[in-house]
Formats: sequence, structure tokens, C-alpha cells
Amino acid sequence: MATLRVNPTPLTLRGKIFDWGQRTYLMGVLNVTPDSFSDGGEFNTQSSALAQAKYLMASGADIIDVGGQSTRPGAAEVSLEEELHRVIPVVQAIRVGGWGLENPGLETINSQSLIPISVDTTRVAVARAAVAAGADIINDISSGTFDPDMLPGVAELGVPIVLMHIRGTPQTMQQFTDYEDLIGEIYEFLERRVEAAIASGIARDKIIIDPGIGFAKTYEQNLEILRRLDEFRTLGCSILVGPSRKSFIGRILNQPDPKARVWGTAAASAAAIAKGADILRVHDVEEMQAVSRVADAIFRINK
Repeated sequence: MATLRVNPTPLTLRGKIFDWGQRTYLMGVLNVTPDSFSDGGEFNTQSSALAQAKYLMASGADIIDVGGQSTRPGAAEVSLEEELHRVIPVVQAIRVGGWGLENPGLETINSQSLIPISVDTTRVAVARAAVAAGADIINDISSGTFDPDMLPGVAELGVPIVLMHIRGTPQTMQQFTDYEDLIGEIYEFLERRVEAAIASGIARDKIIIDPGIGFAKTYEQNLEILRRLDEFRTLGCSILVGPSRKSFIGRILNQPDPKARVWGTAAASAAAIAKGADILRVHDVEEMQAVSRVADAIFRINK
């Protein structure tokens, strides 16, 4: 029997209403890193990052997620100064619409770009600087466990936060895939982090949960999360899923090249939508927009 869906309160960011349960929203990935698993080094200059941001928006992204620290398995941690150097100028440029400044060939967009910007970070100092630069959401893979000041800091900033399940760190997480009750343990972790966020002053309707596909999870465990994603609905928060180009798809397809996993990502995304995902964090926005529109027409009760 399906879990009863109680849609969280809609969220409004820069005039855009995220009406959970009505359709799937797409978070376009913008890694401004030299070492991310599928696109490292492609967008780590301001001009290339801005060009990609423009492309993501034109492709239908509802949110742009800027990340300056690779979280692939084994990724080395960068300094705070380096993360700030990578992330903040890009956030500023997207927010003010500085396309033509770095790339004369790009048409200038509205000087007050209204697309919501998320910043993928585990450091409150980066969160503060990013929001000051124009970011709207903090996407923390550690759920505020790596930096004890993150949850109180986000509460002060008044912005939404994504709380993701992880064990260990990106350097060690694949050593911690031994679960007695995979879904139950992820649920309990997220429940505790939601409670901690609320206790810190973050409203429940500003909390987005992410079960953390690929983070301290095996191939089989990633598939189980997708099959049972609807069990997280009772936490009362919107749900983000990030299957894009992940290694479990590569294993199914016998495809070592992450960029060649687009249609495998499409299948995983459709499955996530069927089980209640509200946001998909994806690299290939144009393709996933088509997937989500069809899947929404099939699976969403309220159209």
C-alpha cells in the first residue's frame, strides 16, 4: 500500500513558487571544481561557469546548484579560502546577470536574474558569503554535521537548507556501507537532523531532505532507496534526489563514462518521480525536463 502523501507547504524563492506535489523541479548542477566525477575542470573559470549557468537556465532549470568542493568518493578537501574563491564570484555574476562582462558573445540577461541559486557547501562561512552574494538555498551533504555552526547560521540567514544523509566523509564514506536496516537508518538520521534544524530555528517548510544516493551506499542500496523513496514522505519535508550520472547507473549499463549515462539517469529520475521526489539534482537538464514532464503527467495526482 502506498504511503499517504502530505505535501509540504509551498516555498517561494525570488517570486518563484515551489508547489510541492504539483510537478517535479530541476536543480541544475554547476560544479566550479577541477575534480568533480563527471565534469571536473569544465566550468572552473568564471566565463565557462557563466556560460553553463545560462545553458542550464535555457534548458529549464528551476534552481542552479553551485559547488566549489567535489564530493565524489575520495575527493580531497579544499581550503575555505579556495572554496570561497571558486564559488562567490560565480554566484555574484549569476545574480547580477553579468553574462556579457566575461563572455561578449553571450546575450545579456535581466540585470536582476531571478533564478534561485543553491550553494553546495558544508561550511557556514561559505553559506554566509554565498547568501550575501545572492544565493537562496544551502545544500549541505553533511546535514550540518561537519560544521556545528551550520544549522544556527542558516537559521540566522533565513534561507532553506537541504539536509542529506551521509556516513563518514567523501574521503571515507564508501567504507561505511554496512547497514542493518538501510531505509530505517537513513530515515532516523534525517529525522534527527530535521529536528536539530528546527531546534536551531529553521522552519520545517524550509527544510528539504535528500537520502544521499551514492554517499556511503552500495549499488544495491541505491536501488533500494529509489524503490522505497516514498517512505521518507512522512518526515513532512520536500524530497530531493540526485541520481545524475552516478556509478550505480554505470554498473547497470556497463558504461564507465559518466556523460554517457544520460538515459540511465532518465530511468532513475522517472522512478524517483513515481515514488514522490520533488526535486531532481541533475547535470543534463534539457533531457531530464522532458522526462519529468512525462513522468509528472503519469504519476502526479494533482496536475
